[in-house]
Amino acid sequence: MCTRLQGYNLIGITETWWYGSYEWSVGMEGYRLFRKDRLGRQGGGVALYVNDQPESMELHLGMDEDPTESLWIRIKGSTGAGDVTVGVCYRTPDQGDREDEALYRQIGAA
Repeated sequence: MCTRLQGYNLIGITETWWYGSYEWSVGMEGYRLFRKDRLGRQGGGVALYVNDQPESMELHLGMDEDPTESLWIRIKGSTGAGDVTVGVCYRTPDQGDREDEALYRQIGAA
């Protein structure tokens, strides 16, 4: 409710800890939810809520095997404006060089 009153267009969340059983309780009226749950391990996960009005789609950068927790969305610009790409990333405190390099590749591709 507060998000609608404040007029936020994007809401990014890290450390969601969501799993398939949470499907019923994570939606917000007026927003489209994009999420990437952590698979095979406890915790983690990222999500983006995008205002329903703009046309938006998840980007698949061909790097799904990369060991990063990130989600990238392209939002179609209004007439005369370019598209906007946004992402939400979670970097674990013990993340190593391999994971950092994978995240930099994703940022570059996005």
